[in-house]
Amino acid sequence: MEFNKKIRIFGRTRALEAELSDFLDKISTSALIFKHAIDIYLRDGATDEFNEKLAHVNSMESEADQLRRDIERQLYAHTLIPESRGDVLGLIENLDNIINMLEGALWNFSIETPEIREEFHSDFRSLTEMSVLAVEHLVTASRAFFVNVDDANNHTHKVMFYEKETDKISTKLKRAIFASDLDLAHKAHVRNFVEHVDNVADASEDVADRLAIYIIKRTV
Repeated sequence: MEFNKKIRIFGRTRALEAELSDFLDKISTSALIFKHAIDIYLRDGATDEFNEKLAHVNSMESEADQLRRDIERQLYAHTLIPESRGDVLGLIENLDNIINMLEGALWNFSIETPEIREEFHSDFRSLTEMSVLAVEHLVTASRAFFVNVDDANNHTHKVMFYEKETDKISTKLKRAIFASDLDLAHKAHVRNFVEHVDNVADASEDVADRLAIYIIKRTV
C-alpha cells in the first residue's frame, strides 16, 4: 500500500493514535519540566522543589516507556502498516531516548550537584531553552508525520536551527568556563553539565534527520 501524504498513517485506528499522541505529550511535558528544573537548580540548587521536578520527569519517562511498549505490541499484534512499521518503530524508540536523556541529565544534577557560578547562569538558561525548543519542534514534526505529513517538514528544519544555536551557546559557555579562574577539575565538571544539556539538542537533531528520511519515503 502506498500512503497518500494527506492520510493519517493509522487510518481509523483511533485508540493507537490516541496512545501515540499521549506518548508525544509525555516527551513535550518532560522537556518543559526539564527547563523549569534547570532554572530552579541554577537559582537554588538541588532543593526539594528541584527533586520534585526530577520525580515528575521520572514518572513521565516510566509512563512513556509503557506507552511505547503498548504501541509496539499493537503494531505487531494487529499487523498494522507493515510497509512502514520499521520506520514507525524506529522513530518511537528514538523519541523515547530523548525523554531518557532528559531524565538522565536531571539525575546527574541531583547526584553530582555541580557548583555553577552565577556568571554562567544566563548562558546555561539560554542553552537549556534552545535544547527544549529543539525537542518541542521534534515532537511537533513527529505528530505531523502521523497526522498530516505536509506539516512535518515545517518543523524538522527548526530542530536543526535550534541545535545549531545550542552549539553556539555551548561553545561560548565552555570557552568562558575554561577562561575562568576555577581549578581544572571544577572546569571539567561544569563543562560536563553543559554537554548534558547540549546533548539533548544533538539527539533531537539525529531523530529529526531520520524523520526527514521517513517523510520522503511517505511522500514519494
